[in-house]
Amino acid sequence: MIMRPPVLCLLFATIFSSAACKSDYPASAQQRPSEKGAPREVKLARVEETPLGRSVTATASLAAYDRATLSVKSPGRLIKITVDLGSTVRQGQVVAQVEPQDYQIRIQQAEAAIAQARARLGLDPQGTDDRVDLEQVGTVREARAVLEQAKTNLERATTLVKQGIIPRAEFDTIEANYKVAHSRYLDAVEEARNRQALLAQRRSELALARQQLIGTAVIAPFDGVVQEKQASVGEYLATGAPIVTIVRIDPLRLRAEVPEREARDVRVGQRVRVTVEGDPHTYFGQIKRLSPVITEQNRMLLVEAEVRNNGALRPGSFAQAEIETDDKSMAATVPSSAIVVFAGIEKVILVQDGKAVEKPVTTGRRVGDRTEILAGVNVGDAVVINPGNLQSGMAVTVVD
Repeated sequence: MIMRPPVLCLLFATIFSSAACKSDYPASAQQRPSEKGAPREVKLARVEETPLGRSVTATASLAAYDRATLSVKSPGRLIKITVDLGSTVRQGQVVAQVEPQDYQIRIQQAEAAIAQARARLGLDPQGTDDRVDLEQVGTVREARAVLEQAKTNLERATTLVKQGIIPRAEFDTIEANYKVAHSRYLDAVEEARNRQALLAQRRSELALARQQLIGTAVIAPFDGVVQEKQASVGEYLATGAPIVTIVRIDPLRLRAEVPEREARDVRVGQRVRVTVEGDPHTYFGQIKRLSPVITEQNRMLLVEAEVRNNGALRPGSFAQAEIETDDKSMAATVPSSAIVVFAGIEKVILVQDGKAVEKPVTTGRRVGDRTEILAGVNVGDAVVINPGNLQSGMAVTVVD
């Protein structure tokens, strides 16, 4: 039988295809990933149990340590103000000045009144020692002299009336004169005491006038920054009118609310780690005050800590506070550089039989350059540090 050309072509194609399938040349697509390139060099670190401590985390807010609205003590027209919004002030600095001339005149009036009061007591008008012997006051000396004369006359008349030399009526007149002189002496002493009291009053008026003069200067009570300016030069200000508000921003008050179930672990003196959104730095403070009650509305304990401020923190900011309630408890940790995060999953890489093996882990707190491991690996396991893009199945070589 004779084959047709189309049938011969199909037969030859089948033979060649079968021969190609039996070839021993390995296809590159069949190579495993571990056979690509040289093994990768890696460094290992052990999962270690380190003193990490227990802590309580709370949302907090930062507040100024002190806040004061400075007001005018002595009324008058504002003639000077040396600060504005954001100005830094120092304790004792004069931030504003009220017209002092009226108060200087009042001081002069008080000084003149003191000089007059001292002169009426027989003292040097310009002296400063207000001690006085009442018996040396002029009016008292005069009254005492009259009293002594009347007493002498009475004693003489008593003898004469007994002898019958003078009538009884004349004796009664002399006795009455003695009583009047004694009464005038007592009045003179009382008047001297009034003058002495008046001198003390004049001294008080002088002190008050001087205090009013001092009150024309508005002085910063502590180091701080001006939060608000509330008056301008030229305004007439009544007593108590606000001028500026200043706040102390170093240290700051950290106010946090701790849930009731964790409040029993919080104590005065415990250290606090503080972080603020947008600021990579960690700040440290110390618990200084605890509220005596649990808030009924939300069952929270209000705590206050003091946080040193390098100028980057601002009162009113929200913060995250981590209160170290036990700094001696142990925890399994690894270097933070050993943690790999992909698609929200945290994992570490171990080495088994010369190959990389990924292990998902659950992490806890991060302190310094170490991260707490809650689950996934055990103390003593060796994990790869700085793994980069290392994946499971890749060949690795451990180096020191």
